Amino acid sequence: MQKTVAILIFITLGFSLQAQNVDHSEWTSILKKYVSENGQVDYKNLKKDRKLLTDYISHLDKNTPKDNWEKEDKLAYWINAYNALTVDLILQNYPIKSIKDIKNPWEQRLWKLGNTWYNLDEIEHDILRKMNEPRIHFAIVCASYSCPKLQNEAFVASKLDIQLTTATKTFLADKNRNELSENSLKISKIFDWFSKDFKQNGTVIDFINQYSDINISKTAKVNYKDYNWALND
Repeated sequence: MQKTVAILIFITLGFSLQAQNVDHSEWTSILKKYVSENGQVDYKNLKKDRKLLTDYISHLDKNTPKDNWEKEDKLAYWINAYNALTVDLILQNYPIKSIKDIKNPWEQRLWKLGNTWYNLDEIEHDILRKMNEPRIHFAIVCASYSCPKLQNEAFVASKLDIQLTTATKTFLADKNRNELSENSLKISKIFDWFSKDFKQNGTVIDFINQYSDINISKTAKVNYKDYNWALND
């Protein structure tokens, strides 16, 4: 009897440990304090509190994704990591007017997560894009005016689908970044640069129609807006 109970406790504990997510509450606290509702970042004051961010990055370093994690857990981890590291890159170089003022911003291997040193390019292209979730492009932020707004809460596995859908709809509805009508589109360069990601189940217009209130014609004329790399502050 005791042996049976011990086995059941071990199995239950094992499932419990496997189901645990990384705690991203530190990141949410930073975002709530230093990011406005429209995604503007108070880099000046966050730089004074940079230890909050480096502590969160250290937390990510100690809790890297395992093979048995659910896809949602992995996505939430790497989306939050990308955004936190981008903010950290800006803080390391602030004050600047654009992320492009930094030499090779996406190629600098500055952060150790687990046993690996990463740059932003690797996280975006070698990890996130390979997870076949095109909505990540509206969740990860390049610290620029034309990119999607930085959400002021962390992405978490338990509500990731809702968060990604909301981020996508919000970006598409933002007339500063996308102008949509039934027969004409003037859309973000993101849809051009990563068109392959949006064509997994049809055309780019098919993708946009899933998340827009406007019913866009399949033959609508498509143009792309100039990308504004000014800092999102």
